[in-house]
Amino acid sequence: MNAQAPNAPAPNAQAPSAPAPKAQASDARALDGRVAVITGGSRGIGLGIAKAYREAGAHVVIAARKPDGLAAAREELLRVEGDGEVHEVVAHAGRPEDAERCAEETMDRFGRLDVLVNNAATNPYMGPLLDLDPPRARKTVEVNQYGMVLWTRCAWRAWMREHGGAVVNIASVGGLVVDPYIGWYNATKAAMLHLTRQLAYELGPHARVNAIAPGLIKTELARAVWEPREPILTAKLPLRRLGTVEDVANAAVFLASGASSWMTGQTLVLDGGATALPIGVEG
Repeated sequence: MNAQAPNAPAPNAQAPSAPAPKAQASDARALDGRVAVITGGSRGIGLGIAKAYREAGAHVVIAARKPDGLAAAREELLRVEGDGEVHEVVAHAGRPEDAERCAEETMDRFGRLDVLVNNAATNPYMGPLLDLDPPRARKTVEVNQYGMVLWTRCAWRAWMREHGGAVVNIASVGGLVVDPYIGWYNATKAAMLHLTRQLAYELGPHARVNAIAPGLIKTELARAVWEPREPILTAKLPLRRLGTVEDVANAAVFLASGASSWMTGQTLVLDGGATALPIGVEG
């Protein structure tokens, strides 16, 4: 039936957007004294999570490929209110030696590694799957899929196996849907969702492993995608707005903190309600 309550708005009626979240997590000391390693931590979602973790009382280690970007991110993080230390490590997310070195540096400097955020990702190819070449296929899997397992292994062996901890994997809502242009990238994100469950099983009860699957987030990297089409993209979303870095960062604080202590192997979908739309309605 298509019956509708007498005073209910039409499905596509204009409605005010939901308010964007505040940058600071609700519990300002949720991660007090903990040490968090964040891959891809020099910009975008990774940097946003690093800021939120520092506000929540954590020491943060940001890892990324480019020294200049890391230096700028460190300066930005030091301007965030918080007393945790900030350390940067030049590292490629898909290289075992870099992951091992980052874990060693973290342990040498802080003596612990409580939280790992697997955020680094790459997408060197857009187009039909059958036109995908082997080098770009391997690179995408190396960083997005294997990199997540690799860094988790290093954190586990360095600290979490004996002392516990939390792993937060930044996947994508793309891992739940079909897309005509980024099918291979989305396949690696779908793999992340499965591997989150697998690792939750293998690492329990010592470490918890959960994932976040963001929809389109308003980052500088994605500006060319969302800025020209924002009114169109948001018109049919139940919350009438795109996601922000703070949306993801606040969820990452929750998954790293004691507030989610009985939660593992799960995926939080942050998409403004896009996956809740009726069949035939595009978000």
